[in-house]
Amino acid sequence: MTVPVAIAVGRGPARPAQLLRRAGKWLSARLRRLRGVQGDAGMTTAEYAVGTVAACAIAAALYKVVTSGTVTDAFNELLTRALHVV
Repeated sequence: MTVPVAIAVGRGPARPAQLLRRAGKWLSARLRRLRGVQGDAGMTTAEYAVGTVAACAIAAALYKVVTSGTVTDAFNELLTRALHVV
């Protein structure tokens, strides 16, 4: 038993790629209707605030690591070795 392929009026049998394209267009249009005319276009003010606080916290932690004694000593040792190579 074979399943007939959807036939577009006056165009002959539809190919699988055409069927997938049509289904994708239909699904996209359906999702737009379900979401409403306007979807979320970007971050809201609260999301920007949370993102800014998170970025500041990461920057503060990185600053503490870079200015710690261990990292400073290692950096000084690296510079001393590099300058005394000549």
